Amino acid sequence: MTPIFQFEGIYTPVITPYRDDHSVHWDALGDQIGFLLDNGVHGLITGGSTGENYAQTVEERIEIARFTKDQALGKVPFVVGTGAMLTSDSIALARAAREMKADAILLASPPYAVPTDRENALNALAIDKAADLPVMLYNYPHRTGTMMGEEFLDRVGRSRNFCGIKESSGDINRVHLLARDYPHIQLGCGMDDQALEFFAWGSRFWVCGGSNFLPREHGALYQACAVEGDFDKGRRIMSAMMPLMRVLEQGGKFIQTIKHGVTMNGIEAGAMRPPLKGLNKDDKRALEQVVRVLKTTIAAIEAEG
Repeated sequence: MTPIFQFEGIYTPVITPYRDDHSVHWDALGDQIGFLLDNGVHGLITGGSTGENYAQTVEERIEIARFTKDQALGKVPFVVGTGAMLTSDSIALARAAREMKADAILLASPPYAVPTDRENALNALAIDKAADLPVMLYNYPHRTGTMMGEEFLDRVGRSRNFCGIKESSGDINRVHLLARDYPHIQLGCGMDDQALEFFAWGSRFWVCGGSNFLPREHGALYQACAVEGDFDKGRRIMSAMMPLMRVLEQGGKFIQTIKHGVTMNGIEAGAMRPPLKGLNKDDKRALEQVVRVLKTTIAAIEAEG
């Protein structure tokens, strides 16, 4: 079965810049969207955890989504995140996505409730019905407490809208399962330190928070592996990126790190909304050093070829 929508390339879950009073910094958000478009990302996602959706009202999330869509000018696909604790909130976000003519929605399991596969599938199908748009599933059990298991995948597969999955479990066996047994659901990398493995198993898209501040470098890995099929080059690029991946996936300060990276690019990302706090001076120095080496190394690899 051919998917109704092809997810392809680097999809950036866009950060939400804030002012000192924690209101949305719209000018900085516009600058960030422009930076991403100028540097070759293939899609934009709002309302993800990288955008601090958990600290925003549904109304704010819809306003941010509309602003992002307007700024993107139809240049790349635009995806609206619908993840929420309440099904009614997710449905409201899904309906708003449909009204603003988004290209797709990002659909996660509701956190904390820990539904069964059947309950989770019925919840997902209700959100799908409200949006009637292509769906990128988002499996992130470490945040939601729920794995999108085989019963879930079989049930939601009855709707053609479910055509992609951002797999963030960290379990490489899930990559094997999805690639072999669910080829009609496009496999997408959602675990940055496993990106090379995802591409080796046929993934065509990567939802990567780090592309907020290093879009070209993330794009270089996608280009080498998914486009050129040059996994020798891909391994070298991935090796250069691994110190950053360790900071992002194992450092415990994912959003803080990404926002400081954006600030390093000269865009006012601002602080996080509570309860999160910014990086300390040592963390900032460490990130700046990692980014310097990464950029230099990947530029040299690309210059060779």
